[in-house]
Amino acid sequence: MGNLVGSWRFKEPSTIEECDSTWGSDSESDEPAAEDDSGISDSVSPAESERAAGHAGDSTPQLTDSPESVPKMKRSFYAARDLYKYRHSYPNFRRSRQPNEYRNLRFYLNKIPLVPDGIYIEEILSKWRGDYDKLEHNHTYIQWLFPLREQGLNFYAHELTQDEIKEFQSTREAKRRFLAAYSLMLDFYGVKLLDKSGNVARAPNWQERFQHLNESHHNYLRITRILKSLGELGYEAFKAPLVRFFLEESLCHGTLSNMQHSILEYFVYTIRLPATRRRLLCYARQHYRPAHAFLWGPPTKKRGGGAGAGGSVGAGSSGIRAPAPTPEQQRRGMESTIFTPAGSGNIVSSHNATMCHELAEGGLKGCMGLGPNMGGALMMVGARAERNEFNEMIPL
Repeated sequence: MGNLVGSWRFKEPSTIEECDSTWGSDSESDEPAAEDDSGISDSVSPAESERAAGHAGDSTPQLTDSPESVPKMKRSFYAARDLYKYRHSYPNFRRSRQPNEYRNLRFYLNKIPLVPDGIYIEEILSKWRGDYDKLEHNHTYIQWLFPLREQGLNFYAHELTQDEIKEFQSTREAKRRFLAAYSLMLDFYGVKLLDKSGNVARAPNWQERFQHLNESHHNYLRITRILKSLGELGYEAFKAPLVRFFLEESLCHGTLSNMQHSILEYFVYTIRLPATRRRLLCYARQHYRPAHAFLWGPPTKKRGGGAGAGGSVGAGSSGIRAPAPTPEQQRRGMESTIFTPAGSGNIVSSHNATMCHELAEGGLKGCMGLGPNMGGALMMVGARAERNEFNEMIPL
């Protein structure tokens, strides 16, 4: 079984359309895709990762309603691919042979300090809140506060592993401190965490902090990392309220106008649920000016013939249509991922291929439904949860 699973390889997306299935289903009852338990982190280099998260559009010039005055912009393939891999839990990654030391968890349990500064999490939570100069100019803590399954610029920080994620999510003390760290960073940005559902609002000092955030583009990289880490550590549903808040401030109130591009190109696409991304992008499209320059909507022609039959291509489309989702993908609201086994003509859905990896690692056993070629099956176990204003499940 291990040799069979080892031959399955993830087919790299080659276009932005292949990376983005936000508009691939008309159903609004999508469910989150199953988590991949097969690997640890992307093999992409830190330089490429930074290029993917580079937020090159942060300095987008002010746009007017005149089509002639609008600079021609386009979406970043590197960003789309990076976030696609994140939403699919980093396919193609092999489990590390290094011993799993759970350093991120131990840091959050206040047992080890972050490296290289030698600072413990309790010191950060108790003494750094409101120290905006320190939070702005220290660049080593963010990778420890918000760990990911990918390498950052602090080479002393450790990538998350799937086993560590599971242990983290079951440790009350670690989760308590993680939410305190999230609240700390929100305060730095002029935002207040309102409740356990992730809803947010302006902090009392929002004007001062927004003015700083609007001119501090490297913090957009940090926010992208924070959003990713929320999803990894069990707080996926905290993303949408924050992204919705930033969209409103940027598009409706003009308080964070320089953040527009980063919100739409990066923040929205950290969200794994396609239906939630659609709702956020529909809201953004209503308020984006000039309207014809909006790059993130669906292709204008959703059904019927091609462009030759009277169809047209939306502002955010290159004219290349991604493959239509299968009924199974439509039902689950999954990303349209294709996996192909080496040397074989068979095609396997992303859901089955992901679970095949899990079976090979000894994760799920004794379930039915994968089919004869996979030699196994799946069992999805629900958890007690509550819902936020986006009707998303929040772990209790």
